[in-house]
Amino acid sequence: MSENSKIEWCDHTFNPWEGCTKVGPGCDHCYAETRNARFAGGAAINWGPGVPRRRTSPANWRKPLAWNAEHAEFYAQHGHRQRVFCASLADVFDNEVDPAWRRDLFDLIELTPNLDWLMLTKRIGNVAKMVADARTHDWLAGRHNVWLGATIVSQAEADRDIPKLLAVPAARRFLSMEPLLGPVDLTAIPMSGSGHHEFDPIITANVLRRAEAYPPLPSLDWVIVGGESGAGSRPMHPDWARAIRDQCRNAGVPFLFKQHGEWLAAKPGRSVLGKVLVVEGAAPFVDNPAWHHFDDGTHMARVGKKAAGRLLDGLEHNGFPEVK
Repeated sequence: MSENSKIEWCDHTFNPWEGCTKVGPGCDHCYAETRNARFAGGAAINWGPGVPRRRTSPANWRKPLAWNAEHAEFYAQHGHRQRVFCASLADVFDNEVDPAWRRDLFDLIELTPNLDWLMLTKRIGNVAKMVADARTHDWLAGRHNVWLGATIVSQAEADRDIPKLLAVPAARRFLSMEPLLGPVDLTAIPMSGSGHHEFDPIITANVLRRAEAYPPLPSLDWVIVGGESGAGSRPMHPDWARAIRDQCRNAGVPFLFKQHGEWLAAKPGRSVLGKVLVVEGAAPFVDNPAWHHFDDGTHMARVGKKAAGRLLDGLEHNGFPEVK
């Protein structure tokens, strides 16, 4: 699904720099921090507050220009514009990043109008000011090829950050709900209301639809859901993913299920060989895996990312927003 990236929802990844700081529970087992430490001899030298980020090479910065030049050939082969996940090993809106680097990135985006840039951040509250500081306040709104996304892992983060995401003008707005750490209801997010009274009322809005409030509130264009993988990964109850899938389906919003992660719902049992555990909806895996038991009686087995796969109730979900 990806040409130069193993991430299911993009065709390329581009890292203008590397490094970040953990800002929430979704960051607890950050793969990018682990990678940074591995390539730096054991210590994540570009991670944490007050630590310098590492800008990538000029050769790396030239890659999007080459992708942009090849857009016609790519479209003919794949039937869609190239999607570039920007900063898989960092955060564009990190406070520790040199503002000049961000201006250089925005210049690059302007030079590559044939690419759709997916700007995913855990710091959605920083976006408006940092965009204003780097250009003019409407720079993001004026870019047809910038999709702005927020990482959401829990209901608390959804309630806090989705209103901030929807307040920023952008061609497309999306959520990456990975790792999903609990149930989330996107149909009742606290949003500012019409403001016709002395105080600005708070209403609960279905952010997957245009609200019936006046003036109409913006809505989400895309939702990605996935479980956690890697060392220390936490299990995702399949019902959490099912609920978001159903919310998106009911609203007609594209839904992409990226992965279960390391864990899969399973029923304890053994095959006739006596050495392979039987797991519903997955290939057999090695005996004696780790287990997690949710209070509702759902059993989760740690089978590994590959065995757990991407099927949700037997189907792949690969929804994307329509782009002309």
